[in-house]
Amino acid sequence: MSASAMNLTKRLLSGAAIATVALVLAACSDEKKETASTAAPTEASETATDATTTASTTSTPATTEAKPAAGTEVAQSTAAPAKVELPSSEGSVDVAKLMEPGALPEMSIGDANAPVTIVEYMSMTCPHCAAFHNNTFEAIKMKYVDSGKVRFVLREFPFDPRAAAAFMLARCAPEGQYFPMISMLFKQQQQWATAQNGRDALLQMSKLAGFTQESFEACLTNQKLLDDVNAVMQRGAKDFGVQSTPTFFVNGEHYSGDMSVDVMSALIDSKL
Repeated sequence: MSASAMNLTKRLLSGAAIATVALVLAACSDEKKETASTAAPTEASETATDATTTASTTSTPATTEAKPAAGTEVAQSTAAPAKVELPSSEGSVDVAKLMEPGALPEMSIGDANAPVTIVEYMSMTCPHCAAFHNNTFEAIKMKYVDSGKVRFVLREFPFDPRAAAAFMLARCAPEGQYFPMISMLFKQQQQWATAQNGRDALLQMSKLAGFTQESFEACLTNQKLLDDVNAVMQRGAKDFGVQSTPTFFVNGEHYSGDMSVDVMSALIDSKL
């Protein structure tokens, strides 16, 4: 291995890279942008309380033989489900420009002609991105992607060297394994993102995806791949105003922050 290749690996996976992970907490979306995902449970709780109060004050006592008041049945049968508050759009971008080819081949799932296209910019060491992929992504895939309603595109936006290394490994994974590799790394984020020895932690996970030590080293010493990953990030920031992760573009509309299944479902439904 050349000296330059060895230096590249050290920059990506050295223990010193841990310090940069702390910056990701600030770089990820602000907590205030998550209010949309927490509003629905509050409304549901209030609606349930109101319905209980109505039922308890209008029902006939059990000691009588009279039928329940008609008003009670109406209140119980017509109660509207809690409304999910949609996140606020932060603007829009030209969809044609957004979907132009970039430095790396597009990683997407779903029908290319689906009525809704979602582009997500994410960082592998961002806890908000991990929360979305661990709690929301699979449900959205089953409900909308697999049914042909949504095309979902993932794009790299690494905030630190270790996130860049994880993206490189996902790009180097065997054909068809990009999305499974991303999913595995997000599920195990705490084990490798803050590990003292990032190289060993990522190597062990990479072997589960079919890497050998040789292919692992070859991937992480590929300077062009690293440059291309960074180019995807730079284009997102410069051309589309991405500043935090996760950032979603839904048919060109810009949204930032983690979303629950209910919130993203409501957002997609509003675009169909």
